[in-house]
Amino acid sequence: MALLRNVDRTLDGPWEMIVTAPGACPGPDDLAGLAGFLPAPVPGTAAGALRAAGRWSDAEPTPLHGSDIWYRTTLAGQGRETLRFDGLATLCEVWLDGRRLLDSRSMFLAHEVAVDLAGTHSLALAFRSLAQELARPHKRGRWRPLLATPGSLRHARTTLLGFMPGWCPSVDAVGPYRPITRREGGARPADIDLRTRVEDGTGILTVRLTCPGARGPMILRCDGREAALAETAPGRFEGRLDLPGIALWWPHTHGEPRLHAVAVEAGGRSFDLGRVGFRTIARLRPFAEGLSLAVNGVPVFCRGACWTPADLVGLPGDREAYAPLLALAVEAGTTMLRVGGTMLYEAQPFHDLCDELGILVWQDLMLANFDYPTDDPAFRAALEAEIAQLLDRLQASPSLCVVGGGSEVEQQAAMLGFPDTVWRAAAVEAMLHEAVAARRPDLVVVPNSPSGGDLPFSANAGVTHYYGVGAYCRPFEDARRAEVRFASECLAFANVPEPVSLAQAGLTDPSSPAWGLGVPRDRGADWDFEGVRDHYVGSLYGVDPEALRRDDPERYLTLGRAAVAEVMEATFSEWRRPASVAAGGLVWLWRDLAPGAGWGVVDVAGRPKSAWYALKRAFRPVQAVLSDEGLNGLHAHVLNESDRPLDATLALTFTSAAGKVAAQAERSLSLGPRDSVSLSSAVLLGRFFDATAAYRFGPAAHALAHLRLTGADGAPLAEAFHFPAGRDATPQEIGLSADLVEEGRGVGLRVAASRHALAVHVALDGPGRSSDNWFHLAPGGERRLALIGTRGRPSGTVRAVNGSEAVRF
Repeated sequence: MALLRNVDRTLDGPWEMIVTAPGACPGPDDLAGLAGFLPAPVPGTAAGALRAAGRWSDAEPTPLHGSDIWYRTTLAGQGRETLRFDGLATLCEVWLDGRRLLDSRSMFLAHEVAVDLAGTHSLALAFRSLAQELARPHKRGRWRPLLATPGSLRHARTTLLGFMPGWCPSVDAVGPYRPITRREGGARPADIDLRTRVEDGTGILTVRLTCPGARGPMILRCDGREAALAETAPGRFEGRLDLPGIALWWPHTHGEPRLHAVAVEAGGRSFDLGRVGFRTIARLRPFAEGLSLAVNGVPVFCRGACWTPADLVGLPGDREAYAPLLALAVEAGTTMLRVGGTMLYEAQPFHDLCDELGILVWQDLMLANFDYPTDDPAFRAALEAEIAQLLDRLQASPSLCVVGGGSEVEQQAAMLGFPDTVWRAAAVEAMLHEAVAARRPDLVVVPNSPSGGDLPFSANAGVTHYYGVGAYCRPFEDARRAEVRFASECLAFANVPEPVSLAQAGLTDPSSPAWGLGVPRDRGADWDFEGVRDHYVGSLYGVDPEALRRDDPERYLTLGRAAVAEVMEATFSEWRRPASVAAGGLVWLWRDLAPGAGWGVVDVAGRPKSAWYALKRAFRPVQAVLSDEGLNGLHAHVLNESDRPLDATLALTFTSAAGKVAAQAERSLSLGPRDSVSLSSAVLLGRFFDATAAYRFGPAAHALAHLRLTGADGAPLAEAFHFPAGRDATPQEIGLSADLVEEGRGVGLRVAASRHALAVHVALDGPGRSSDNWFHLAPGGERRLALIGTRGRPSGTVRAVNGSEAVRF
């Protein structure tokens, strides 16, 4: 029996596009005789079409919101069909044979239109000037944010990308950026409502659908089991399939993200309804005490980042665009990605991949900072439809776990001094709760990000945007002092890309004006995020960043990369220790929106930066961390988030930089699945030793503490370092060496040092990267690294920030 996929056919043209003056062409007939049409991929954007035609500059993006932009193609067929438009940015008219079929005023709403075809027809899309719409008089809000301009954006349902000076380039999102499809009539399932839940270990799958003209009984199948659907009305079917012992869906760090195919059979035909996952999501404490999530009853520390589109110019929504970035997220141990309210709703393949890969998704509504007119019936109706479509589209997605009412709406008003009766986004929260209860009752609702405390940005309640360590230049200790419960944004820095990316972008001089254009800043602030990074360079390494930038720019950038890695690891080590009240941290941002030292931990070309490598170490599901507890000594913490028991050896060594041992201890550990243990240095050593140099009885007996966790087979699992007197980055001979070694599946790299090596970094001459970078080595220690994406026999250079050697391999 053939399995028929219940999908529409893509209407991919060929399409062509032209840019006109606003209002120059009232209808498609007025396009006759115009020259200048360009091939235009659909789905896609006008900016993407211009780039493909060689008429685009990343340095000086072409303004598009001030123009009308027309797309057109031909459509051939017979009989009644349904055209579906999944995303039209933003003010769009749809014309068929000169007849206006549709007016869309939201980038975020999908539309379906029934058409009768008889031969070949002309289909045209007119994207009207958004700038003209925003320039007409609008009712002002109670506050006007500095984030985005103009203030009339509060009335427009469009992305803020391109409208945020200092955040991202001014790339105007215009065009059919999501698929346009066609669907013929016939007996196919439609209006599908597919839901899953878990009760006492039994997966429950419920289905409601329409299938006009379906003959015979309709059978629901999943996991090799089946149940008959009842016909509750002509052509309307519904039913339930109980699946005892069904394999559950887990975040990839905690288990296997199992998905199960669902199909229905009727009249000898089988229809594929996609795949579902079975899992539970629950809050572990009241929201006012901080967001904390459990998946399938197991607490999950949610770590990851805030997502950005895969390409700001073309806004692609296909698997090929998402897959490399999401693969990096899995490799880094990310458990959650947040799609924030300043971005846009990602296409279905993004969520499909997160389902497959086991990455939790926090999805905001596309609302940010503005005083939105929720008292306007038209705006409210559009937003309600947007929420309904979002939840219906993702009705079977197990990775979706949190939906939020937007980004910094409450914070913006509160920081401007408004009382809570004004800044609380009660209307949107009520809308969201009502829609979730009706469509996805398994999801967790967050009113706004941040929210939940006496002030919406209070760190010790609800969810917070924590920039104490980071933008506000607080010491590392503030990550504990602030009692962060869940940081839905944190740790924003101007993260420096690797040298190969800077060279390709022509950005090698950090003092040049071109470099400064790539550094993010908050509009109106007298500082930028490069200054934030420089603050930690100075405090960690005792250097003058400004003098270093001027006198030794290469060294300046190297220490900048190292400093960000240190801050990332230190902060997450604090938050992940078992006694911490923190339940999650999402770094701002995952990927850069433009070349240069942007917020992303991955650069615009898709290459990991130093911050990504640090997060990969900090996010390990089997982890060992150290915490400085002052007079209570140094504490070692071992975490096993996996679903398997852990037998390991824990070694703690205190040495000088040259390797002279002051104290050491070793202990065998056995941890169960989802288990952890914390041990003080006194317990491990069995005696007093001033592990934190807190007692000040004399000079510290050691320069560093090294914690190493190895598996039962001797393989290294995790390690951590503590520097009681700080990090000495003065270049000196450290006995650094690097050699290529034959591995089972190719060539690897062995890196070693006779003395302590700080922020060891590998630069390949050709393509590819090492599996780890910007890591420390203990005196006499070594690391074996996989080389990923290389061709032939690789070569390159290894350095450390405290080493005078540049070692070739």
